[in-house]
Amino acid sequence: MADPISDFYAIIPAGGIGSRLWPLSRADAPKFLHDLTGSGHTLLRDTWDRLEPLTGPDRIAVVTGRAHRAAVEKELPAIADRNVLLESEPRDSTAAIGLAAAVLSRREPDVIVGSFAADHVIAVPHLFDWAVRQAIQVAREGYICTIGIPPTEASIGFGYIKKADELLVDGAPEAALVERFVEKPDLETAQQYFADRSYLWNAGMFISRADVLLGEIAESRPQLYAGLMDLAEAWDDRDARGPVVDRVWPTLEKIAIDYSVAEPAAERGRLAVIPGHFDWDDVGDFASLAKLNSHGRKNDLAILGPNARVLSDAASGIVVSQTTRVISLIGVKDIIVVDTPDALLVTTSENAQAGQGRRGRAQAHRSRRRALAADRCGLITIHPRTGAECAIRVSHWVTCEESP
Repeated sequence: MADPISDFYAIIPAGGIGSRLWPLSRADAPKFLHDLTGSGHTLLRDTWDRLEPLTGPDRIAVVTGRAHRAAVEKELPAIADRNVLLESEPRDSTAAIGLAAAVLSRREPDVIVGSFAADHVIAVPHLFDWAVRQAIQVAREGYICTIGIPPTEASIGFGYIKKADELLVDGAPEAALVERFVEKPDLETAQQYFADRSYLWNAGMFISRADVLLGEIAESRPQLYAGLMDLAEAWDDRDARGPVVDRVWPTLEKIAIDYSVAEPAAERGRLAVIPGHFDWDDVGDFASLAKLNSHGRKNDLAILGPNARVLSDAASGIVVSQTTRVISLIGVKDIIVVDTPDALLVTTSENAQAGQGRRGRAQAHRSRRRALAADRCGLITIHPRTGAECAIRVSHWVTCEESP
């Protein structure tokens, strides 16, 4: 493995709650603090381990909420205190990444930064390492560089990056300019992109000189940029930081970095892309989690949870268990069961994202005794005490018993 890169700093935005993975992922236990692959490590820890060979342990910054500081520091014991940047409230990815870039730029004016989500799954680390090293070479030439994933299917779950002309940069043989970013397409359009082969999935990774990144924010969102500069100026002064954060942070515009930086930079010819030839998944819902843990074999049943007790006969899908209850599955296909101490989700891969709309209602009806079923229209909640929402057309049931 090559040595760490002396002028490179990795930024890990660790925010969001992963609402499409409710009830497993919640505000107090977001997706990045879970082991979703059976590796024995959280997604955040896996992200750190992937980046440390590129940076060393002293050059990784994490931007996270105040409520998650203790959990983040427990997962990452080697992180320096000054590299934990705390948000008072979520303000989306431009504010999070921009804050880190602004603070790091004041510390090191020529620093190159790269932002990498805390909750993605990436395999084949040496290919990831090679893609990032190419992107850093491109960033040294003054471009913002993203890493795009060659599609393996016509997915409607990801945004796409349209490659343009080859970009000649020493040390980056696969570099190309980006023609445009496109939103998540419908199936017909996704099939066209997949057949075209000049489209890549947008994996949300951006590598740039910090000053170049901040310049793009200044050009497209000047008020947001001004707020970030105020924050950065006070950040390393403990006495000054708190009042400035309380005054400025809530006023920052909520906008994703795709819209504030990537799309405008592509239009101006200042955005490049490196293809990432590694396995990647953003684990956006339980259907993708099932596919990930069954290695793409639709007839397999994946089981996650150190104490999971599952009896299965001719069943496929995924069971995620945080209890010791016995879960019995008989003759059900593409089933998703998520059993936590205070909530049970049962659905199918086809309806995997419907749980997001039920999260708020389920939280309002918490009970230790509950059952959920999935019908053809989505999720139906049966509350034994209130009798709310009886199931009429149930396609899959899971039987759960209290363990002795």
